[in-house]
Amino acid sequence: MRVVLAEDLFLLRDGLVRMLEAFGFEIAAAVESGPELTRALAELEPDVAVVDVRLPPTHSDEGLQCALKARRERPGLPVLVLSQHVEQLYARELLADGAGGIGYLLKDRVFDAEQFVDAVRRVAAGGTAMDPQVIQQLLSRRAGDDRPLAGLTPRELEVLELMAQGRSNAGIAAQLVVTERAIAKHTSNIFAKLGLEVSDDDNRRVLAVIAYLDRDR
Repeated sequence: MRVVLAEDLFLLRDGLVRMLEAFGFEIAAAVESGPELTRALAELEPDVAVVDVRLPPTHSDEGLQCALKARRERPGLPVLVLSQHVEQLYARELLADGAGGIGYLLKDRVFDAEQFVDAVRRVAAGGTAMDPQVIQQLLSRRAGDDRPLAGLTPRELEVLELMAQGRSNAGIAAQLVVTERAIAKHTSNIFAKLGLEVSDDDNRRVLAVIAYLDRDR
């Protein structure tokens, strides 16, 4: 699996390269700026891009904007974004096109090699990997208002949070120590209350839920 990595801090970039290579990934390019990232994504057509939100020359959201531009030119390009802090705007922009293969992790997660590598693989396969802190903020922001989310039970909120992280029904059942049948029932209830069409496509289901929760209304 070929990876383009963009990170301006040399030590972190080098560490990520070594970690990914140790797990069998091929590093097609490891760059440190927005212009370099744009060229690498266009010329190398990687299987997945791992991108720091803030890159030179602007050190604002250069990495994210480069990744979004690449996804417009190559729809569905898998992108895992790394950020120092939770930025709901960045998560919303990343999810806006409704396509699969996206992830948003805090940089603290990269120190857990297995968790980080699992996220890269999930995104590369067209799935979703959202940092739990991002999901918690989206849920907490909506939980106190009069929108449909307020009608979910505590258990349904718990299931929704795990669902939005990209977990399958089996994964949620294992986490909550219940049966898959119970999770399927909770999932159906969640979609009914949110007015979302039930789908067997886990990735589109997760994207629809997150987009619904975080959209401007």
